[in-house]
Amino acid sequence: MKYLPISNTLFILNRKNFVKRTKQNSIAIFHANDEFPKNGDQNFPFKQNADFFYLSGIDQEQSILVLYPDCPNPLYKEVLFLRQTDEHIAVWEGHKYTKDEARRASGIENVYWLNEFDTILHSIINYAENVYINTNENDRYGHTVPYRDVRMYEQLRQKYPLHNYERSAVILRDLRVVKSDIEIELTRKACQITRDAFVRVLKFIKPGVTEYEVEAELTHEFLRQRATGNAYSPIIASGVNANVLHYIDNNQVCSTGDILLMDFGAEYANYNADMTRSVPVNGRFTKRQRDVYNAVLRVMKGAIQLIKSGTLMSEYQDEVGKMMTSELIGLKLLNKHEVEKQDTKMPLYKKYFMHGTSHHLGLDVHDFASRYKPFEVGNILTCEPGIYIPGEGVGIRLENDILITTDGNVDLMADIPLEVDHIEEIMNS
Repeated sequence: MKYLPISNTLFILNRKNFVKRTKQNSIAIFHANDEFPKNGDQNFPFKQNADFFYLSGIDQEQSILVLYPDCPNPLYKEVLFLRQTDEHIAVWEGHKYTKDEARRASGIENVYWLNEFDTILHSIINYAENVYINTNENDRYGHTVPYRDVRMYEQLRQKYPLHNYERSAVILRDLRVVKSDIEIELTRKACQITRDAFVRVLKFIKPGVTEYEVEAELTHEFLRQRATGNAYSPIIASGVNANVLHYIDNNQVCSTGDILLMDFGAEYANYNADMTRSVPVNGRFTKRQRDVYNAVLRVMKGAIQLIKSGTLMSEYQDEVGKMMTSELIGLKLLNKHEVEKQDTKMPLYKKYFMHGTSHHLGLDVHDFASRYKPFEVGNILTCEPGIYIPGEGVGIRLENDILITTDGNVDLMADIPLEVDHIEEIMNS
């Protein structure tokens, strides 16, 4: 791994918190993610299953975690199974975890090779009453491919049909959303790398550069600082491209007079940053661009004040909508009298600001969390209002990552340039 070792106290605590919430005499099984073929002899880069990493700290394919705190055999209360390396794998793929390395990374003492999994599982599963299976229940995910956990569940149901099967996701949805101190520091590191990349490109952007050159500069800085790479496909959208919310072609030339919207973030140790900035290609905002930018910035600052423990996502979005409506009236994009007559179920502001303001952030960029549960201390959420005016060729979005604390919140990106004058100063230095 590129990132520095993580204290295994994080994963030990995560496992303790998980098993405390399981039913008595239960066994829980977690699989690493699948490897996906890219072509005839190559796979896509491996990305670990977030739940598996959260509980084990193991960042390697073909790994299995078994948790059975009430197991009658003390050897198998916590068990990690790893792919056994050999000379061929070492030559063609490189280093894999040794058992000792896995013990240090995970805090799990009992580590076995993968070829022992079936025998060990069969020796203990019949003593358990409940079997917890991990499935992807993120409501942003659409299940089309039968991934490893699902395939294993089908096999277990055939082999052990009379067990009671439970969902691990119900527990993990509540656990993962509240970040521990170590997780917060890993996220801060991802944000710091993202900051340095942004300052780097501010000095690089000028008329005539291409969107993909900007993307390359960002990625260079990420990798230089031990990030795995981009937390998600970066959006580098100049001019009218900024009105396409998920634009990732990044293949156009940046022209003078245009705004360049950049939505990007570093992934460090599987934890993610998520930031958006909108800057003038030639280093100077026009008056109209400045007005729209500052309108978005005022909404962002107002929205951040609402991100605190006890807030409901739906109520929060309604309040942000009111702020945005006021700004759009000020920009003469909406008419006050038409707003007074609007259908509240289809507010007019959505013509210019059509997406949500915030989502949870963590091991997944859109992290696993309930959209119906009030915000809690330890949550990290994005704040990302935007105004999109296709007729003017302008799209402006701003985004920072906000940690909820007992006293309110902390902006994890407070040190990243945001104000118009600061951005212009750096671009023209």
